[in-house]
Amino acid sequence: MSGFVWFQLLLLGTIWGSSFFFARVAVQVVPPLTLVLFRVAIAALALHLYLLCRGIRFWDYREHALGFAGLGLLMNVIPFSLLFIGQTVLGAGVESILNAMTPIWTVLIAAVLTVDEKVTANKLGGILLGLLGLIVMVGPGALTGLGGPLWAKAAVIGATLSYAFAGILAKRFKEVPSTVTSTGQMTASTLIMIPTALIYDGVPDLASIDSGVWSAILGLGLLSTAFAYILYFSIVRAAGATNSSLVTLIVPVSAILLGTVFLDEVLAVHDFFGMALIGLGLLTIDGRFVAAIRKRSKA
Repeated sequence: MSGFVWFQLLLLGTIWGSSFFFARVAVQVVPPLTLVLFRVAIAALALHLYLLCRGIRFWDYREHALGFAGLGLLMNVIPFSLLFIGQTVLGAGVESILNAMTPIWTVLIAAVLTVDEKVTANKLGGILLGLLGLIVMVGPGALTGLGGPLWAKAAVIGATLSYAFAGILAKRFKEVPSTVTSTGQMTASTLIMIPTALIYDGVPDLASIDSGVWSAILGLGLLSTAFAYILYFSIVRAAGATNSSLVTLIVPVSAILLGTVFLDEVLAVHDFFGMALIGLGLLTIDGRFVAAIRKRSKA
């Protein structure tokens, strides 16, 4: 990947890491499925307004409607719902480890379903290093939760599979502007989530939501969703599904660092070791670091 794509990937990881702060505030007041609806609906509205201001006619891409619906299901509706089911009984540490399986699934699925993203030693080794780094950061104490209900772990793993297939599907939209793809899948997600949220959560009590919570919801919708998915599809178009899935290794690091800066949380020694392993994993996947070592050893 180019340096600019790496910058985009790190920026996306930082943005999605910040979504934990917004969600932590909003979920105290808003039911989870209703929060998902607010998130995708605000993002869809913002993206449609953006296209309108840019003079881009969304209707001109109507032949991709079914594809947008598929993306909406695989990238938002299914994984968000499954992650919520898993979160009801699994600890955050265990969930973050299971969620980091996304790039592993993506490597394997892409090797079967695509012709331009095959399994390489650098990719597989780098992803495993990143996963090990995440386990080190979470700490052995969180691993005691691995004995939790099988159905909960299956739900989280199902979400990672959904993300992996979504990344493969997103490759089919290389000729579609990333803003249009983001708008299409958010619009489809909104249409799906409206009846889903109403059935399971009922009509939301908007009067009970104060300005602080609304600010968090807007942060989720505008920054962590609308802008983030434009960035995500840009990365998929430039670097492929496997490389874009690496963001799941960066998000926990981002969340921990942001917690240290804004919530006065303290970094432990194992956090630094874990981050170093994740960084080494990303360098291994990039390939240039390994190539430089080999070149120096031959000199």
